[in-house]
Amino acid sequence: MNWIIYGDKGSGAFAAEAALAEAGAEREFREISLRRDEQRSPEFLAINPAGKIPALQLPEGEVVTESLAMLLVIAERYPAAGLMPPIGTAARAHALRWLAFMASEIYPIVEIEDYPSRFVPEGAESEALREKAKARIRERLLILERAVAGPWILAGGFSACDIYAAMFSRWSATHGWRDEHIPKLCAIMRGLAARPALAPVWQKFFFGTF
Repeated sequence: MNWIIYGDKGSGAFAAEAALAEAGAEREFREISLRRDEQRSPEFLAINPAGKIPALQLPEGEVVTESLAMLLVIAERYPAAGLMPPIGTAARAHALRWLAFMASEIYPIVEIEDYPSRFVPEGAESEALREKAKARIRERLLILERAVAGPWILAGGFSACDIYAAMFSRWSATHGWRDEHIPKLCAIMRGLAARPALAPVWQKFFFGTF
């Protein structure tokens, strides 16, 4: 069986598909439209009761949610792809630090920036919350920007950290801001899009733009 990725274009499903592409794994993408609210359908809730994308079905049928977990599972299954440094090394600890930072300090705020009315009444209050969330995302990305060893996040080279960081750097909170403020992360985006295995995935999710 193939890996099955449930997600939408432009969504967090990018991380899983990019990692699988880099590993050369056979995979299938099943679109769950956010615009049509398909993540709340009974069919998808049977896959992920939290009603969120992405979700990843392993070849043996088990379902994994949470994009950080997906990246780590894929890295474990395909060690030759070099998505994570070896277990027990300082480089591995460094990678885990920044992956956890992005998963805990950026990803939850993205939902607030995208859907502020889930948290406060719609109107002026929700728009104020959206702006606060956007500022928080940018602040956290600036911390990550300062950690980039160059040309990739880790001094040892390309890793899953770069896939994750490029995804967050591409989302709406950075529009009209990223080129000036996070040039190293923008360079990582361009570097990903130039990798032979990842170029079609970048095009698929982000339409080739930066």
